Amino acid sequence: MSHSITLADYRAALRTPGATAPVLTSLLGRLPIAMIGLALLLYVQKVTGSFATAGLVSAAELVGVACGSVVQSRVIDRIGPTRPMVVMSAALAVFVAAEITAIESGAPVVVLTALGFLLGASQPTVAPASRALWAQLLPAGPARDAAYSYEAISMEVFFILGPGLAGLLVALPWAGAGVVAGSACMIVGSIGFASTRAARRLRPQDDSRTSGGMLGALRAPGMRTVALAALGFGCLIGFVEVGVPASAVAAGAPNAGGLLLSALSVTSVVFGVLYGMRPWPRPMHLRLPALLLGFAGLVALLALPGTLWGLCLALLLAGCLITPQSTAHSVALDLAAPAGTETEAFGWVVTAVTLGAAAGQSISGRIVESAGPPAAFLLAGVVGVVLAAGLWVRRGTLLPVREPALV
Repeated sequence: MSHSITLADYRAALRTPGATAPVLTSLLGRLPIAMIGLALLLYVQKVTGSFATAGLVSAAELVGVACGSVVQSRVIDRIGPTRPMVVMSAALAVFVAAEITAIESGAPVVVLTALGFLLGASQPTVAPASRALWAQLLPAGPARDAAYSYEAISMEVFFILGPGLAGLLVALPWAGAGVVAGSACMIVGSIGFASTRAARRLRPQDDSRTSGGMLGALRAPGMRTVALAALGFGCLIGFVEVGVPASAVAAGAPNAGGLLLSALSVTSVVFGVLYGMRPWPRPMHLRLPALLLGFAGLVALLALPGTLWGLCLALLLAGCLITPQSTAHSVALDLAAPAGTETEAFGWVVTAVTLGAAAGQSISGRIVESAGPPAAFLLAGVVGVVLAAGLWVRRGTLLPVREPALV
């Protein structure tokens, strides 16, 4: 069971000796985590004129992030973060250059999609490595829970600010500016994080504890439940990230899409901090299905407004349940993750979110072109309800006991 978190716990966590450098550099490395994918989507859409093509390329990038996150996180659990992050930063620079060249030269969609996947797979996994550091810097308790909550809140801030930045940069004379700026920020931040003393001292776990075959951390039933919750969350976000820009295009204000998505951040951060102080439902096995169900209902409500101002207000309301979900996913790992798989476990959460977002973007791109954005928002609500029901069925795997229930 997670603890109630106070502002003093946040201060204690962030003032922990050795935390300052990795906190600052990981912020820079994570800032473009949601910016690159959406910047790529808007870039491709502006060049090709097709949301379906753009959604496919962006979805491939997200699938690449999902695959790369698990593989890199598993390596980091064994050899530490420094070498993998430096290597992947160099690879990211190469694949970004290749993707931009392909887009500008009018390469076939299959080429753009393949390069999008490689671009995503090469993105350094700063977030899982950053979260893993707290287990070494802080003992279990409210301060560590606050650190995990901070990780989730900062991730959600970037998940929301990223689209806004992407929307602003795509309006520049060259639409690829967002992809370049986001990638450069990620490379600099990742190399900076990998060079910190805390990251260099992060030691691998005992292999006898981290072995788990192909599934790795997912061999634990509770981890599969957390992954399902993250998948549902990501799927709904993917629907929103395509439906909102499409609504802006339909309203004759194409550059407003990214700014509208940023409206989610206002309530996401404020409500997320308040929710962390008094989470409800408190038991994690009830909290995950309740939060996803509530978010599904709020996303479905995005279909109702007939103006962009109305959509903005609806987005402010939907934002209230974004950070509480990501915080719950992060804290739930203490219940669900097998010992010695901390980095990989959070990598699976990132993977589930990005796979869900990829599916949501791909499906939403087709729905908005055939039936319009409101249909996409309604379908997202239905999908969220179905996945929340699945979490309810699996709730026993997250009961606060040493040996999770098997299903």
